[in-house]
Amino acid sequence: MFFYLSFLRPPPLLAAPYGNIGITPQISNDLRTELFEGSQDLYYSWSQATPGSNPLTTKPQKLTTLRPSSAYKEIPVQVPAGVREGQSWRLILTGNAQAHGRAHPESIDLNSVDVGKVPFPVMSMPVFFNARGARGSSKQEKIERTYLLPYHVAGELDGTELTKGVAAMRFTEMTSFDLDKKIWDSGIGLSSWFVNIKEKEGIDQRSKSLHDALFAKAPRKMLELGAGIGILAVTLAILRSGLTPPEGPKDVIITTDVSSAMPLLEQNISANSHYCLSTTPQSMILDWDEDLPEDIKALGGLDAIVMADVSYNTSSFPSLARTLLRLARLGSKAPTIILGYKERDAAERTWWDVAAQVGIDFEKVGECPGAGGAPVEIWIGSIRG
Repeated sequence: MFFYLSFLRPPPLLAAPYGNIGITPQISNDLRTELFEGSQDLYYSWSQATPGSNPLTTKPQKLTTLRPSSAYKEIPVQVPAGVREGQSWRLILTGNAQAHGRAHPESIDLNSVDVGKVPFPVMSMPVFFNARGARGSSKQEKIERTYLLPYHVAGELDGTELTKGVAAMRFTEMTSFDLDKKIWDSGIGLSSWFVNIKEKEGIDQRSKSLHDALFAKAPRKMLELGAGIGILAVTLAILRSGLTPPEGPKDVIITTDVSSAMPLLEQNISANSHYCLSTTPQSMILDWDEDLPEDIKALGGLDAIVMADVSYNTSSFPSLARTLLRLARLGSKAPTIILGYKERDAAERTWWDVAAQVGIDFEKVGECPGAGGAPVEIWIGSIRG
């Protein structure tokens, strides 16, 4: 289980370039149904919203010590020192003062063994500072989080490494309660697991098979189900950057969800496309109760199907199972199916039985514990026979 910093009362869109703005910070689970019950020091800083990868960021200041007794308290935050009319700044909240000395203090390191041990930081959208119109300004309706992962760019043909660094993926979420417009625990947990598989190829046959399905140097065709904001597809596209030669066949990564998820999904793909050197994920509408789109049928087979937190609605299990089976039968070789799952209700575990009834067997292969409570479980599915 992970905990997330967010805004119960977010910053305004417009603010006067003097005095304070009022916010109400919150620490809760991914769906904001459970509040953090401990005591957590919170720190804030301001980052100027300017083009470029190294924006001016103020030194961190302690905001408060958040406790259950103060969970709904509005807290004043001083505007950036020296802010001028017409400037835009983002507010960063973290639970770790040392994070503010890094290039991306608002970041979540997917390559860390301790991912999720402390509440995930958050960054507001830009606050535009202008005395005119600041009074009565609307509150922001979006937030951003940054996720770090190793970024490799290989040579043209022989695999010689040219550069090695860190990609800073930035994803926008809505502050509303729309389930397809926010990050879920399993998206982060499974993305972190992908990094581990890429960086530490195992010696046993299963690990080699998984590594081949996801990170072989030959082009791969992958599809994400129930994408939400799209973190799985973008993570895989970045991790595969440089694996295939610049000339020749390219990877194909399709990320799917319902129509209401498309605008934000496409925005997040576009925001991170500069890291996707082998291919940029393609978004498609895929309704589990309808036939597969022609563009997906035309793929002629998949190497991997990935999905995270798709089993929270037990009534959708038959449709999900049928969709998986149709996708698995597109080609002569069955794809590797990878599921990130966190239990929210015991009834969700009937999914394994529903899948088995159509010939898909799942086996648990790993966990991402986070801050305690229900972990993110990693399950591998295979087509029987």
